[in-house]
Amino acid sequence: MVTKAEFRGQLRAARREHVAGLDPATRALILHRPPAPLLALVPEGARIGLYHATAHEAPAAGYARFFHERGHPLSLPRFAHRGADMEFARWADPWDEGDCEVGPFGLMQPVDDAEDVIPDLLFVPLLGFTEDGARLGQGGGHYDRWMAAHPGIPAIGLAWDVQRVAALPVEAHDQPLAAVVTPTRLYGPFA
Repeated sequence: MVTKAEFRGQLRAARREHVAGLDPATRALILHRPPAPLLALVPEGARIGLYHATAHEAPAAGYARFFHERGHPLSLPRFAHRGADMEFARWADPWDEGDCEVGPFGLMQPVDDAEDVIPDLLFVPLLGFTEDGARLGQGGGHYDRWMAAHPGIPAIGLAWDVQRVAALPVEAHDQPLAAVVTPTRLYGPFA
């Protein structure tokens, strides 16, 4: 069985190669509106947790704008320092990053005085996923710990199709996804 570290290396390389091959104009159009079956799972007024995508992650900005226009309060992960637990804080405007700053991991996050939020629904980044909802993240365990501490809050992965794998090494602390959305397909929702 391939270790998680080996899988991460392989999946990072595949994701990087995939994104490098995308036409920038096409990439800008990907993942702008959630598929209808997924929207049926989103309660009216639900607080939506998203992420600020890195250069190779599936983009979440289109979903942020979509849900913002529908009146959903948005939030992003925030870390007080590198050793801190991940929390979510209010993201007021996905068109203007004036309420964000660079956090300890080099990612944009809400400023210190942004209101703490517990999302009702979470969109998460990933390195790999299976058709039944297993997820392989970056390796820090931040999302797994947050999801374990907030059971019952659905987590939906956003991914490139190339990130789907047949199987992943899953450990007891790994939290499953409620669904996964790629540019071509919705996997789930899973029971």
